[in-house]
Amino acid sequence: MEKVKEVLEDIISNSENPIQTINEIKEILFQLSPEKENPVDRVLWVPIEKVRANNYNPNTVAPHEMHLLYTSIREDGYTQPVVVYHDAKEDKFIIVDGFHRNLIVRKYRDIYERNHGLLPIVVIDKAISDRMASTVRHNRARGAHSLNGMTNIIYQMMKDGKSEYEICSKLGIEPREFVKLKYITGFAKIFKGYEYEKAIERTVKLENVETGDNSEEGENVNE
Repeated sequence: MEKVKEVLEDIISNSENPIQTINEIKEILFQLSPEKENPVDRVLWVPIEKVRANNYNPNTVAPHEMHLLYTSIREDGYTQPVVVYHDAKEDKFIIVDGFHRNLIVRKYRDIYERNHGLLPIVVIDKAISDRMASTVRHNRARGAHSLNGMTNIIYQMMKDGKSEYEICSKLGIEPREFVKLKYITGFAKIFKGYEYEKAIERTVKLENVETGDNSEEGENVNE
């Protein structure tokens, strides 16, 4: 391994763009890695100019929490990369999760200078509806998401032809929560031909089988 280290040191020290060279080495290692199914196995550093927000993020952070995030990054550095999708047409990285981690390096000069204007990212390759679902999953895992953002994402997934079962499964929401959102947002009227009940009943029945719950509470989800 010492020989490998020497070769890498030579390549990087003679590079006009060491960060880009390191990214390229990481790409090679990622392709060889037995863990390449995990995006976190390839953390890249890219200029913030190459990263932009999505237009559907349902997560909001209060000013106090933003300052706590800044303090965490100032004291500990970036311990979590920003999750992105690479848009080949724009040649930009579109944020899936980590919008506020991205804001910190833009907002605070000390972080910007320490990072040399770079942001750590991991790249996922998913269709738009799956990226939206991924954003919701990340937000919900932290207990932070907004109703407006959630309904926008559900609306897009329904437009894309996703079934209710798929939506509940991908977003990690309960069937009853989906039904509630359906009527709160008026989706029930917009998608008159959309068959909610069958898929919802199927989802609830599957849950009942898994939990052993045979009560009628779960079956009357449309009441």
